[in-house]
Amino acid sequence: MTHWFPVKWILAFSPIAMVLFLMVFRNWGGGRAGAAGWFTALIAAVLSFGAHPELIAYSQMKGVLLSLNVLYIIWAALLLYHVVNDTGAIEAIGIGIERFSGDKAIQLLIFGWVFGSFLQGVAGYGVPIAVVAPLLVGLGFNPVVAVAAPAIGHSWSVTFGSMGASFQALMAVTGLDDAFLASWSALLLGLSAYLCAIFAIHVFGGWKLVRHSAIAILIIGTVMAATQYVLAVSGMWTLGGFGASLMGMCAALMVARLKPYRAAAASDAHAQMSFIWAFSAYIILIVIVSAGELVGPVRNFLGQVRLSMVFPEIVSRTGWVTPAQNGKSINLFGHGGALLTYSAMASYLVFSIKGYYRPQSMRRILSRTVKSGVPTSLGIVSMVCFALIMDHCGMISILAEGISRVFGGLYPFFAPWIGLLGAFMTGSNTNSNVVFGVLQQQTAGLAGISTALILAAQTTGGALGSMVAPAKIIVGCSTVGLAGKEGPVLKATLRYGMVITGMIGLVTLAAAAMGL
Repeated sequence: MTHWFPVKWILAFSPIAMVLFLMVFRNWGGGRAGAAGWFTALIAAVLSFGAHPELIAYSQMKGVLLSLNVLYIIWAALLLYHVVNDTGAIEAIGIGIERFSGDKAIQLLIFGWVFGSFLQGVAGYGVPIAVVAPLLVGLGFNPVVAVAAPAIGHSWSVTFGSMGASFQALMAVTGLDDAFLASWSALLLGLSAYLCAIFAIHVFGGWKLVRHSAIAILIIGTVMAATQYVLAVSGMWTLGGFGASLMGMCAALMVARLKPYRAAAASDAHAQMSFIWAFSAYIILIVIVSAGELVGPVRNFLGQVRLSMVFPEIVSRTGWVTPAQNGKSINLFGHGGALLTYSAMASYLVFSIKGYYRPQSMRRILSRTVKSGVPTSLGIVSMVCFALIMDHCGMISILAEGISRVFGGLYPFFAPWIGLLGAFMTGSNTNSNVVFGVLQQQTAGLAGISTALILAAQTTGGALGSMVAPAKIIVGCSTVGLAGKEGPVLKATLRYGMVITGMIGLVTLAAAAMGL
């Protein structure tokens, strides 16, 4: 067991502190702050934790391999989103949904909660807030509510959204599989779905409107939470967020016809394409992903080519041992990113045949994908690589021992707060899982608490952190004329984010106390 000393703990924490300082107080992006964190980790590892060239080289090769697993999904998800968005299909889907009810609570639930979660399922990375906020302004909501509601409402779906990129990152850095992690993660995130809906409504109409919305929240939330759980534990976690929100959209459209919510139609606006054609890309996605995940011959055919590396045992100069292991393999043609890419290509072909694209569409799509993907990629690679340096030198173990000593039996309550902090500072649940996943894993082991429960709390807190991440709030505010005026939105989402995270912390603490 590594002995814990305050000075060593401070040095081990220094890379994380550097990232926090630069992102929170200097407004640096994830790419630049991650690079600074990487450099800090390298210096601390060499000077105080026995890092040597071989250790650094292998840890960075492992970090790049882990990053590629996540980036494969991120880039493909962004590509699919821009393939669809360039046709005007996202706007057409919004108009199609908008026609169902004039009830303000239902409108807010459909757009701020369910449709935002759907967009998180297929794209993520700020897209739900950026797309939904202008739609809500068009329905008469004030700009602060229009940004805050989807920021709060979509957060529960982040972990299993974007083809499960954040869950993929959690598995990658901890070395644990979906069968071990999925159940608790889906349970805590399912509970968060109800809470996100309640507070997305509360930010607009207070408890009176929450009471009016109770039946709708109960029905839609149960449908989404149950769907996500079934998909996650059955091995189809890549479709967890997407499938849950898709079923939620169907439930919401039916709930809108119930007597308490049967108000006049919200809009008579018309889109340039029908709802069915606008939604066709996501029908294609469902078919391709289902075939790639569930149909044995297809899955086996696509899984024939895998990229992987074998890493030898590494011992630091201070005696910390990293056992020999196989690196995370990449299923080149059957990976979630590959399935998303096939869906994007097929959708582009369909939309092209139908004549929905303007000239130079491919150039616009690729340009926007690169513009969105590069900053995210730089942040993820740098964060993963500095986390691997810390792991291979025992720095994370020292942090874990210190946290377990300080918090003791209350540690499970703070586990989701650590995830929230990671998402706040990096703007990403994926990065939060990368930076803090192994730390939480090791702390849970030292404290004798269920690792699956603590890691579920970590990724749930990281998902909820999406509503308070300044990077995402800034994106949303820029689409409704609030650029430079993000303070009121962040103040609202921070308040609700802390309340929801506190509730998840209490549930985690109770579950740990019962030995679950």
